[in-house]
Amino acid sequence: MILAVAFLLSACASTETPALLTPVAAPPALTVPATMQYLYGSGEGAAISTQAWRALIQYVGSKAGGAPVDSVVLAPDATLAVPKWLPCGIRPKAAVFDVDETVLLNLGFEYNDAAHPAPYDEARWQAWEKTGTSQVAAVPGAVEALNDLRKMGVTVVFNSNRSAGNAAQTAAAITGAGLGPAVHGETLFLAGDDATGSRKDGRRATIAAKYCVVAMGGDQLGDFSDLFNAGLSPSVRRTAVQAAALSAKWGAGWFVLPNPVYGSSLKGGFDDVFPQDKRWAPPAAPGETK
Repeated sequence: MILAVAFLLSACASTETPALLTPVAAPPALTVPATMQYLYGSGEGAAISTQAWRALIQYVGSKAGGAPVDSVVLAPDATLAVPKWLPCGIRPKAAVFDVDETVLLNLGFEYNDAAHPAPYDEARWQAWEKTGTSQVAAVPGAVEALNDLRKMGVTVVFNSNRSAGNAAQTAAAITGAGLGPAVHGETLFLAGDDATGSRKDGRRATIAAKYCVVAMGGDQLGDFSDLFNAGLSPSVRRTAVQAAALSAKWGAGWFVLPNPVYGSSLKGGFDDVFPQDKRWAPPAAPGETK
């Protein structure tokens, strides 16, 4: 007994810790970026998406009985200051939507991005387009809204900057989320379908040549016109969307879905975001100098 106690005391006094007792650091906790918490996890994000889709359906429903003179697609010679619209003629009605974060939430890709933060990598995105067809979800309100549009006789068309080389997988993702049908070249248009690359105006013109486009939806201003991406500063873009020439279109033909996670909206320095005459600092405490 004495020998056993002595052995234990000797082991405890040893400068070497037995391997089984070596502490193992807990894996670092993953922190979800606040922007992703909002868009993919919050009730507020779901509510504002549902609100946008409901407003779109109400607007299109109000136009169902008549024949619009003009579509909501800008004409080739239009400017943001002087917008002009393509005529409808007697074409059947359609509504045109972006895909990613407009009708489809890329939960799988954004999970991977949150767990393994890294600069955007086109190869990783292409791998996602090819293999992430089931790790997506419909944007709240989108399934019901697209079904309602089709019941009204309005054709649903998707105009996305996903690759035309992955058309089958994109169509499968859309259909699997309950948002289809999506048929490449008919109701699904993708980057590579024309020579303009990621610019969408060429595809919009192709769609407008066949349909009277009564509504468009997207999460980026480029989903409505490439003019918004013509090297404009954030403050100029913000001014343009509020100008009288275009402000009447928001909620009346053009509908924006929330996306604080990525895209052209995430730009701007202090001078773009905070006007000089709107800056504030707490008053100095008595006796304090600044």
